[in-house]
Amino acid sequence: MRYLILVKATAESAAEPRPAAQAAFLIAMTHYRDQLNKAGVLLDGNSLRPGSHGCRIRYDGDQRSVINTPFAKTSELIAGYTLIQVKSREEALEWARRHPNPSSPGQPAEIEIRQLDELEDFAPSRSVDCYDETGATK
Repeated sequence: MRYLILVKATAESAAEPRPAAQAAFLIAMTHYRDQLNKAGVLLDGNSLRPGSHGCRIRYDGDQRSVINTPFAKTSELIAGYTLIQVKSREEALEWARRHPNPSSPGQPAEIEIRQLDELEDFAPSRSVDCYDETGATK
């Protein structure tokens, strides 16, 4: 099972230049990801540039429009992610509980844990059958 650990953006992660408190978090994240890697469960992970560097695509039927920043709520943004592969939801939660606090020391913060869909989660169909177990097209 693959799980995505999402770090929600905070005022600190959205600030530019990045505050010194972020340096301590990056050191803690390096240690955390090293533990994940040694356990053989880390697939990928990275921080994301602040939302001021992003944009969104809005769909209205067949029409698409680009929405540039700033976005109204920092809490709607993702500051980073860690992708892990584990045997159970409980193991994913165990690793997520070890995740460093992404906010300043002593401040509240949230991370979100979401399981990724796998091909076997979908009903058999021509659309699903054209992929192999790695997700590549046959």
